Amino acid sequence: MANRSRLSTSVLLTCAAIGVATGVLQAAAGAISAPVSAALPILYGLVLGVHVLPGVIAQELLRAPWVALLTHLVAALVASAVVPLWIGRYIGTALLIGGLQELVAAIARYRHWEPWRFFVSAVIVGAVIAVAIWFAADVSKFALWGQIVYVALFVIGPVLWTAVGLAIGAALRRAGVPRRPAA
Repeated sequence: MANRSRLSTSVLLTCAAIGVATGVLQAAAGAISAPVSAALPILYGLVLGVHVLPGVIAQELLRAPWVALLTHLVAALVASAVVPLWIGRYIGTALLIGGLQELVAAIARYRHWEPWRFFVSAVIVGAVIAVAIWFAADVSKFALWGQIVYVALFVIGPVLWTAVGLAIGAALRRAGVPRRPAA
């Protein structure tokens, strides 16, 4: 008998489908990022939060190791096909967010799929991104209240998008998407 892959064809195809759908959303978010950053920079964290969706949906639906990272990478490739100039950003974001989501799931030994675990992951992702953006966007130039709101929205954005991802994953599960092969 041949060695079986840890990720079945069904799981790989499901990750690919989720990645394509969320990659299109990421490309759309990328398209509105510049206008939002220019007109209402304080809301940028809500837009950027969409990048948690691939991993959240995949982990909620499939509840398996590596599905977040794999789905993020597919989403990044799809978004990069729309905006090839940003391939580095999309791949880097996929590795960062997908990696953090996998790390939190691994710490929980891939046994805890309750919503709290996803929200812990979202807060960690938001905090890491907020720190990086703090320096990249020179947030210190804002008034103190603006700095607080700006950073808070970088944490709230992933949390809100995580709630959306959990709802999508649960709906797909109820629809019977993660079919299991017969034993």
